[in-house]
Amino acid sequence: MKYVGIQSQISSNNTKSMLLLVSFPIILLGMTWVFLATINYFSTGYYDQAGYFVNQLDADSVNWTFSKIAPFIIGGVAIWFAIAYFSNTKMIQHATGAQPLMRRENPRVYNIVENLCMAGGMEMPKVNVIDDPQLNAFASGIDKNSYTVTVTTGLLDRLNDEELAGVIGHELTHIRNRDTRLLITSIIFVGIISTVLSLVVRMIYNRMWFGGFSSNNNDRNGKGGLSTTVILLIGAVCAGIAYLFIMLTRFAISRKREFMADAGGAELCGNPQALASALRKISANPGLGDVEREDIAQMYIIHPKQLSQGLMQFLSGLFATHPSTEERIRILEQF
Repeated sequence: MKYVGIQSQISSNNTKSMLLLVSFPIILLGMTWVFLATINYFSTGYYDQAGYFVNQLDADSVNWTFSKIAPFIIGGVAIWFAIAYFSNTKMIQHATGAQPLMRRENPRVYNIVENLCMAGGMEMPKVNVIDDPQLNAFASGIDKNSYTVTVTTGLLDRLNDEELAGVIGHELTHIRNRDTRLLITSIIFVGIISTVLSLVVRMIYNRMWFGGFSSNNNDRNGKGGLSTTVILLIGAVCAGIAYLFIMLTRFAISRKREFMADAGGAELCGNPQALASALRKISANPGLGDVEREDIAQMYIIHPKQLSQGLMQFLSGLFATHPSTEERIRILEQF
């Protein structure tokens, strides 16, 4: 297996980033329209000749309401995205406790990164280290001013120079392929939807425990008298569907990039077997201390929650952000 098509991969990731930027607002606005239409359908209608109430969708009313709130949704998402996009580096550092690493502090690591960058014809990224006994490494950043390779002290202690070069080569390939920009874009969008979903679920939970499922006149909304609880349930379903669409998009672009980064890391370090050996060692103790944030775990070289066996391994594989470690090692050993 040979790592080829670097420019094609960069172009592909740039295109996917743009598609995410376009598809996310479409999905969000689409689910908003569905939510409004559902509320409208169950809240309006007429009685037929037999005296039965017939629900009816007033599309003009839905479209009018949608046109009024859509600009606020787009504006809110744009502001949220801009803040998260340009402050992601500081957020990651704060969440993980990563500290900048200078050459004088660890010439070994710094020289490995520098040599691999020269071999790959790329600019030197920042190097961060986390004081943690677990084995972990990840790349982050959206441009040359923020690109960063982060490693843990556990990784530095357990891997030899060739294995470490393979891991760092893997992370540098993520940067070279613009994977980090694509990943951060998808993480932000998933975060927006998951936040909305969690807020709606919390509101439903609070209403169940503290407000009950009242259906009196004070708990009605709209002409048909839908209760607030039902409206919240409809909102939760719509947010859940939007979340599923975003996650499916996320999964579709994640697993392939890990294989590509393995191939690029093997090419940069010149020793696929060393990277395979490093993955074996990392899989024995992956993760990052008390950092349990899923958005950060998605950047790890091995996702710690995707190492389960049997049925759980199959189920997690359907929604995995990383391919099987065993499969990655098997492919590397075929180089």
